[in-house]
Amino acid sequence: MTSLEKAGWYSLGPRRVHRLGYGAMQLAGAGVFGPPKDRNAAVAVLREAIELGVDHIDTSDFYGPHITNQIIREALHPYRDDLTIVTKIGAKRGADASWLPATSPDELTQAVHDNLRNLGLDVLDVVNLRSTISMYGPAEGSLEPQVTAMAELQQRGLIRHIGLSNVTRRQIEDARHICPIVCVQNLYNLAHRDDDGLIDTLAAESIAYVPFFPLGGFSPLQSSTLSHVATRLEATPMQVALAWLLRRSPNILLIPGTSSVAHLRENLASAEISLPEGAMAALNDLDGVKKGVDVSPAV
Repeated sequence: MTSLEKAGWYSLGPRRVHRLGYGAMQLAGAGVFGPPKDRNAAVAVLREAIELGVDHIDTSDFYGPHITNQIIREALHPYRDDLTIVTKIGAKRGADASWLPATSPDELTQAVHDNLRNLGLDVLDVVNLRSTISMYGPAEGSLEPQVTAMAELQQRGLIRHIGLSNVTRRQIEDARHICPIVCVQNLYNLAHRDDDGLIDTLAAESIAYVPFFPLGGFSPLQSSTLSHVATRLEATPMQVALAWLLRRSPNILLIPGTSSVAHLRENLASAEISLPEGAMAALNDLDGVKKGVDVSPAV
């Protein structure tokens, strides 16, 4: 059994994918802007991912912009039948590398066509609408015009399935009155668990949850605890964080990104890690670090 098989599978729409996928954001240059330092290395990472069995790639045409999708096409087109490519729309890049909202119906339509052209596809498997009501985390506000525009693109046959990113529970509920939602992509990791209840609700509805920044925003004490657990398990902190997410809920799909083949293999190997109950208790209690609670791991 391979590492990916040990991670298990989950449904992304009607398709079943390995729970460990690949996020393509790091294939672009610094700050997710401009070309990579080594385009051949980026192509090699993608091809190695597919060779190792990855069947779920997360990308966006505003990575680069355009560059990441063009590299995916160069490396993998024509695509394997079992490969699901998920992209994201709702933002664009300024000439100064800034991140800007792009959520009018015309902008969303243009973004879909840009993704199709740069990926070399006739239809996109899954498209996530990224809410830009706040660029720094979910914020309440209506997404009805944007979701309606995406549903119309779906009816035109340009999109198979629709997901949401950077959204609140209410926005998800409202969107589901307009069209089916197959996945939600929000910030979630060991240190940021605002979506704990939402993950369980989505699992009950068979909707995939895709956390981003699996190591983002840790305090020094939290990082110290994670590193201690990792050392005891002879693993890296990233591997342990990914292993915890895999165990957290069966509807969680992971998309760790890297521009290194060695790091790619390391990420996929996280499915091999078995977390003892003592380690799980320490990791589950990482929030307690903020309150001065002793969470020394008994691995």
